[in-house]
Amino acid sequence: MAKEGPNWDGLLKWSLSHADGTKPPPRNLSEEDRRWFMEAMQAQTVDVIKRMKEITLVMQTPEQVLESQGVTSQDIEDMLDELQEHVESIDMANDLNSIGGLVPLLGYLKNSHANIRAKAAEVVSTIVQNNPRSQQLVMEANGLEPLLSNFTSDPDVTARTKALGAISSLIRHNKPAIAAFRLANGYAGLRDALSSESVRFQRKALNLIHYLLHENHSDCNVVTELGFPRVMMHLASSDDGEVREGALQGLLDLAQDKTGEVAGSSSTEENEKLKQILQERIKGISSMSPEDLGAAKEERQLVDSLWNTCYNEPSSLREKGLVVLPGEDALPPDVASKHFEPPLRAWAANRNEDTKPSNEKKQAPLLLGLGPPTQGPPVQNSSSGAMSGEENRDTSA
Repeated sequence: MAKEGPNWDGLLKWSLSHADGTKPPPRNLSEEDRRWFMEAMQAQTVDVIKRMKEITLVMQTPEQVLESQGVTSQDIEDMLDELQEHVESIDMANDLNSIGGLVPLLGYLKNSHANIRAKAAEVVSTIVQNNPRSQQLVMEANGLEPLLSNFTSDPDVTARTKALGAISSLIRHNKPAIAAFRLANGYAGLRDALSSESVRFQRKALNLIHYLLHENHSDCNVVTELGFPRVMMHLASSDDGEVREGALQGLLDLAQDKTGEVAGSSSTEENEKLKQILQERIKGISSMSPEDLGAAKEERQLVDSLWNTCYNEPSSLREKGLVVLPGEDALPPDVASKHFEPPLRAWAANRNEDTKPSNEKKQAPLLLGLGPPTQGPPVQNSSSGAMSGEENRDTSA
């Protein structure tokens, strides 16, 4: 065993067969066995900080030197895969800068290999997602600039898509980064992304547009002037369901911001074009099977909400009972983001929001009434019953 290394599979099977909780182990480990076990375990334990420092040294080594040593682009990708696993922890993500690894990682965004540029952007996305400290560190290291460059002009569509994903993670809940994105003409890049043939690229762009319009309502004027409504109307007929939903959500955002104007546009031609598109979607939805109708739940609600906002009347989907099917709860139409936003560390997204004042709900007044009689069954419409009704309304909203 000393030559071949510990038989970990055998050890695992032995542990499971003798430690099932139903009986004590057959014997106590001797001091020699205990020492061997601890030494073996320590030998297999990875010192994460030490390993991240080793990866940092590799990232700091010039590309030509690595190539002369036989290090391939696939080797670098594998190394970045490992680094990404380590920085899933927010503490490790923040420590990467402390050990000098953040700047060389950002340097890989300019690597000559497209797959390395893409992978580096993916690691950056993991580092900054819902992590204000690392967002600040990346901004201070001027990391937004190479991400924007790759997003707008990288010849490889995968590298462009990964760069957009990193930008999206970097600027969320980060007002200075949003301002920098706008100043760098980021919206023009998003418009170009919508015109891409890559469905994945389109999805990410639509997701970020939806977020930005909700964060800055004044940007609705910007995207309208840049011609987004026409592009979104085209994507509303996409073969991809998520792209359709994202485009419809974007059109709804613009229409709600400028009530009385169709999708933020005063063009009669675009008005008629939008109505035609919505009529086609209504026709398509009406002919769906029950299974497809269930999968198109968000799209049904978006089409109806957009029609109602633009033309001040319910769509024919509502007349047909197809907006909310039996057994479905009515949900607000703002649903596109749940399809696009990555789930990593999503629990931290609302930490900053929790500190903001909220006026969305007012506390229900306490209803006082006569108490139950001393004998007989409790009165059903007492204050406790009223409160239960309020709770039921909250859970069904």
